[in-house]
Amino acid sequence: MSILILTRHGQSIWNAENRFTGWVDVDLSEKGVKEAEMSGELIKKFNIKIDISYTSFLKRAIRTLTTILQKNKLELKFNTVWQLNERHYGSLTGLNKEETKRKIGEEQFKKYRRSWNISPPPMQEDSKYISSFSPLNGSIPVGMIPFTESLKNTYERVVPFYEKEIKKNLSEGKNILISAHGNSLRALCKFLFKISDEKVNELEIPTGNPLIVEFEKDLKIKKFFYLDEKRAKKILFNQ
Repeated sequence: MSILILTRHGQSIWNAENRFTGWVDVDLSEKGVKEAEMSGELIKKFNIKIDISYTSFLKRAIRTLTTILQKNKLELKFNTVWQLNERHYGSLTGLNKEETKRKIGEEQFKKYRRSWNISPPPMQEDSKYISSFSPLNGSIPVGMIPFTESLKNTYERVVPFYEKEIKKNLSEGKNILISAHGNSLRALCKFLFKISDEKVNELEIPTGNPLIVEFEKDLKIKKFFYLDEKRAKKILFNQ
């Protein structure tokens, strides 16, 4: 048996300000740091062994991961991969969500934010926010950095990485921890739980509450649950 632990990073500074963050490399808020610590304490409480850890290029996910590892007295050794980055919000990056909703209307807002295959307008090449992207982006192959993404686009980078890298380690009985983002984890959960294009917009990924996915030897899912039942969100399975 192997275990996959999926953890959404704690609240970021821009989460607290209700802004579209995407690839901008903002840090955790005070609340976010506490949520990261809570994730670490929950994993420690349930005595879950961690063999390999992965996170994105963004400091809010990296800091969440390092906090979890420290809480569990583990070596700060982990893998950073751009494929686990948050969805790129294009020209919405940096905008306040409520103000944007009022400006473009609730229907269009929902399409940009939660639809499966609709992307916001692309970010301009001279956008002031590009300089605030992670310095680790320099290692991304030329032409691979997007200027906007839908959830489908995010899925198309997250799932191949899972299939190539994560699956191999799970099949060897390793326990894997992934610290990532609302949309990159939503994309992965869509794949793992066979959620339809129409239903995936209903999937909520809570912060500071690790989701445990236990696999049989043939990598069929045996069971899945949040460590903190009181703050758990509904997991859509095969819907």
